[in-house]
Amino acid sequence: MSSVLYDVPGPRAVVRNRILGVITILVVLGVLGWVLWRFWVTGQFTPEKWYAFTFTRVWEQFGLATLRTLAAFAVASVGALILGFVLAIGRLSDHAWVRMPIAGITEVFRAIPVLIFMILLYYGLPVIGIKMSSYWAVVIALIVYNGSVLAEVVRAGVESLPRGQREAGYAIGLRKAGVMRLVLLPQAIRAMMPVIIAQLVVTLKDTALGFIITYPELLYFARLLGSNAVLGSPLIPAALVAGAIYVILCLALSYLAYTAEKRLRRSPKTSGVAGAGGGPGAGNAPTTDTELIAAQKGIGKFDAGSTA
Repeated sequence: MSSVLYDVPGPRAVVRNRILGVITILVVLGVLGWVLWRFWVTGQFTPEKWYAFTFTRVWEQFGLATLRTLAAFAVASVGALILGFVLAIGRLSDHAWVRMPIAGITEVFRAIPVLIFMILLYYGLPVIGIKMSSYWAVVIALIVYNGSVLAEVVRAGVESLPRGQREAGYAIGLRKAGVMRLVLLPQAIRAMMPVIIAQLVVTLKDTALGFIITYPELLYFARLLGSNAVLGSPLIPAALVAGAIYVILCLALSYLAYTAEKRLRRSPKTSGVAGAGGGPGAGNAPTTDTELIAAQKGIGKFDAGSTA
């Protein structure tokens, strides 16, 4: 028996998969237990190591550092999405004089590590007389790198769609811009949503690289606190707290993206048009995704002016 994506496992395969799953869980728990044991043996859980966290000022600074991380991520994620769509549309252009330069720029941006971008912007630009704050160095580097990666994600999503989608759009009277905006991009975004979410999570975590160029984000403060000898140099406790905050932020981002995806699938606009086919004019009702889009926009054979 088979599904669309893979063969459904039989009884033996189910037993084997369960055994492998249990072994994997035991190995992970064993490694985690060994790490916690080493922390305990080396005194990382002693009250002296966690003394710094009894001060309200320390938690206030953690909160401010988290806000700085979110401030960099918010601007970088929006900028990366915009740049990704622009580059993707450029790479999908029918004109070689547009497609080829955009392809070269995208590949160069993807090839340069984001940390190198940050160092060049923060330490390299002052050499030629341009001074940039650490915040904008982090944000611009994240936009350029993640935008180029998202461009390939969007392009792959569009090119993975059946060719009939594009041809159906042209058949109902849409131009290329309309086909791209109304037919291809919505389906590509929905199909590639998990990859886009994963890349945004990477963007959030890459803000931690800003500590190298002295941007006072979450990891920067954790390192600063961990090297404070007056407070007992609580490096491991500070790293654990910062890591827990990163995990919470990533889980919250994934939940928001999952909620947005569910709302996108349950769009009232789509259900309203789809339900309109049961009336007297059911013979002209949309029967495909492309016709559904045309009906929503009132174009092609669904144009009220053309049928009057």
